[in-house]
Amino acid sequence: MELRHLGRTGLRVSRIGLGTLGWARSGGASGPADRAGRGGQHDTYGQHDQYLQNAADQLKAFWEAGGTLVDTADVYGDGEAEYLLGRLMRDRVPRGDLVVATKAGSVPDPDRRIDCSRGHLLTALDASLDRLGTDHVDLWQVHAYDPYTPLEETLQALDTAVSSGRARYAGVSDFSGWQLAKAGTWQLTAPGVRHPLASTQMEYSLLQRGIEREVLPAARDLGIGLLPSSPLGRGVLTGKYRQPGPPPTGSRGASERLAAFVEPYLDETAGRIVDAVAIAADGLALPPLQVALAWVRDRPGVVAPIVGARTAEQLTEALSVEGLSLPDEIRAALDDVSAPVHRYPDHDWSEL
Repeated sequence: MELRHLGRTGLRVSRIGLGTLGWARSGGASGPADRAGRGGQHDTYGQHDQYLQNAADQLKAFWEAGGTLVDTADVYGDGEAEYLLGRLMRDRVPRGDLVVATKAGSVPDPDRRIDCSRGHLLTALDASLDRLGTDHVDLWQVHAYDPYTPLEETLQALDTAVSSGRARYAGVSDFSGWQLAKAGTWQLTAPGVRHPLASTQMEYSLLQRGIEREVLPAARDLGIGLLPSSPLGRGVLTGKYRQPGPPPTGSRGASERLAAFVEPYLDETAGRIVDAVAIAADGLALPPLQVALAWVRDRPGVVAPIVGARTAEQLTEALSVEGLSLPDEIRAALDDVSAPVHRYPDHDWSEL
């Protein structure tokens, strides 16, 4: 798989990343990850066969395809995704072959969903390293912007992590345009003391191009690489919801927990875009997901879309996009049908 530099850094990552949100069960603070994070005894494989086998199959398929970037977070299954990744790096795939990225800052507190205080972040990083079974992560990301913590304090935690060697590079996730611009600029004002942000992770797909207004221009100007999440429009761009009737069994749309996550992308506007992707896919004799993934992978500023799959078979189908470059006319048609509406003050004034 082709490698790309992560922003304006020397770190190179595969141009498709593997997401691990689906590796772990949801809820519960008494699983293996909880005990691992507190220095207790890890549970055995036998108690987690279903999750372990699925994760192992996905990681093996990804690694064999030349993939390197694996993205996780301390809240995925209350840390279980990190725990499984750590076990697999010890037993299945060499740690040195992977670029491990994790996130911290999201907390299970209904009154404060994000805690990016220095104390919480650094404590969370130590727990992540313990679950992952490694002395460092390659990329450590703030999971979201915390309005209750001074941004300088949050960024100092990132600097501490990098300076101490516990993280090689640092990034952010789900920062708006002004938040990213402020954070990225702050880090550049003290070369040698503060460490420039390497990446920002944001939702980006043919169904969600909102970041093109402010976030993506800021990232490109500051040399921050974009890692798109949900590059397949929360699964809708695969075309699985095109048929009338209830959502397919086993899909997110059929899940009581995730149906609300998918629902915003099932409207008439999204339907036109999905139909356009399906038409393009028919013309190229390819699955719609490969067309949609190739589009976002090759957008300016994009480093590596993060792909999450339920099975290794689904992941393998997505990884087959490696040899695909969309024809210019198809790319232009998809650009047009999915173009976001720019209103004041987001106009490109040069075109008015």
